[in-house]
Amino acid sequence: MSRALRRRTVLGAGLGAAALVGVGCAGPDTTPVVIATGGPQGVYRRLGDALAGLWATDPGVATGVLASEGSVDNVGMLVSGRARVAFCAADVAVDGAVDGARPRHPLQALARVHDDAIHVVVPAESPVRRLADLAGRRVSVGARNSGVLVIAPRLLATVGLTAERDLRAVMLGLADSVTAMERGEIDAFFWSGGVPTAGVDQLARTRPVRLLDLGEETVRLRSLYPVYDVTTVPAGTYGLADPVSTASVRNVLLVTADMAPALAEALTRVMLEGRETLAAADPAGRVIDPRSAIGTQPVALHPGAVAAYRTSKGL
Repeated sequence: MSRALRRRTVLGAGLGAAALVGVGCAGPDTTPVVIATGGPQGVYRRLGDALAGLWATDPGVATGVLASEGSVDNVGMLVSGRARVAFCAADVAVDGAVDGARPRHPLQALARVHDDAIHVVVPAESPVRRLADLAGRRVSVGARNSGVLVIAPRLLATVGLTAERDLRAVMLGLADSVTAMERGEIDAFFWSGGVPTAGVDQLARTRPVRLLDLGEETVRLRSLYPVYDVTTVPAGTYGLADPVSTASVRNVLLVTADMAPALAEALTRVMLEGRETLAAADPAGRVIDPRSAIGTQPVALHPGAVAAYRTSKGL
């Protein structure tokens, strides 16, 4: 197993390719608002595309979207200046601010967006029933610079496993994990995403799957990492016969503290006003509202975002 699995620093994260989707400018700031998102089958990318379209119209800034491997990659883009806004899981945002990747300007948030549920996906006919049963199996633990690769080792540790020693582990993103499971090349994969995640849903339509129940493991996880919470994936999701308990983590929309307050306020305001557009882009967009969006703790809200919430009709 690569050293990347044992330690990741967001400063070394790889960069994706940007695709400009809007033109224009707001006041003197003509720097494009480029959004670091995720893979094509994930919630980050769907919501990022929708936000780019909204912001290109109002406040009329040039926008761009960066594909990425996930949260760690996204923080790297934000720190390096390649992106001005980034989707990020709260656990990675906290680590990125304090663990060897402190940017010149602190990380702050525009909003809490959807929460991710931690998926451990196995074929429906698999003998694997518990997390501990993954020992010796072929398991994807997430892409190299993803937030999945942060949470997977933490969860495995709750049952005394490490990916390097106890699994036949590979590092694949969601799309590659889905393909590998369809081909029978892996026995399980970790994923952190909104419910339902399109890629997992598409897999379940062609090959029945199950999610491992992580209720007990989440209790142990939270004793060490309070940033996580517990959630339930409802029965019927991905064809599941019963509800499944698992861990969850908040997602935040990150910027750096040097973003002009007027721009941060405008971006936040338009995001709140465009909730119907976000919900149409992905079901996770339905949960973005002023009362929940302010809950970015332990990441501080940008002062411009605070101003937007103070004038929001939803508060």
